Amino acid sequence: MKTNDTNLARALIASIRNRKRRPSQHPGYVLDSDSMLVASYNVHKCVGTDGRFDPSRVMEVIREIGPDVIALQEADMRFGERAGLLDLPRLRHETGLVPVPVTSNPKSHGWHGNVLLFRQGVVSDVHQVKLPGLEPRGALLAEIDLERGASIRVVAAHLGLMRWARRQQADTLLELLGGRDDRPTILMGDFNEWRLGNGSALNRLEALFGPLPPALPSFPARMPVLSLDRILANRQGLIGNLAVHDTPLARKASDHLPLTARIDLTACLS
Repeated sequence: MKTNDTNLARALIASIRNRKRRPSQHPGYVLDSDSMLVASYNVHKCVGTDGRFDPSRVMEVIREIGPDVIALQEADMRFGERAGLLDLPRLRHETGLVPVPVTSNPKSHGWHGNVLLFRQGVVSDVHQVKLPGLEPRGALLAEIDLERGASIRVVAAHLGLMRWARRQQADTLLELLGGRDDRPTILMGDFNEWRLGNGSALNRLEALFGPLPPALPSFPARMPVLSLDRILANRQGLIGNLAVHDTPLARKASDHLPLTARIDLTACLS
């Protein structure tokens, strides 16, 4: 128990130190022709911090961000038909984002609630991964060919609530990526991991993704103190401007705030 208390204290201190990276208003992301914006957002089945089910608010937050690629978690119902909860045709009309195709329940948006949407490019490969553990968890891998010969691999994941499961899930992701060719890779999602130290599943990921970026608090949305959401890259300098999208609407639409990052496309050229 003492170790857990120490880890929590360290996580809270890290979150407080990085509070300045959480803009209080819409950040107004500025990108150039060599950049694109990626984001990760646990939409909490479109139930906001006020207890209301309102998919329109979630889509408006996505429109606020204006991402080129976004990973959503909990975008499908968990039980029953596991139907998708967003109006994807409307989202495409308003943002230009289209989902990476998956093979699953025809009523679902994604794979175990993971949805990966992109604005432009050609998806050359999609791989659905069932992650180990007692909960139904998964990861979605897509390789996207962009303009000017740039190519990027994106992995969207939602790790479990149990620490032992998160460690196994991290190992599964590393095994998956280790069996593929080396290319610029982004791993993002809700990792459910605020702990630091040897017991953290995040430490396992450092073998491929190197030192972790700053821990930015994204949960709970009304008063964020825990860094559960992450965006990692396997190339130094591939991601920059890591920030939490903290707006009044984002604090209501879900219990998580979205995390955003700028991708340097020059690092993705073949």
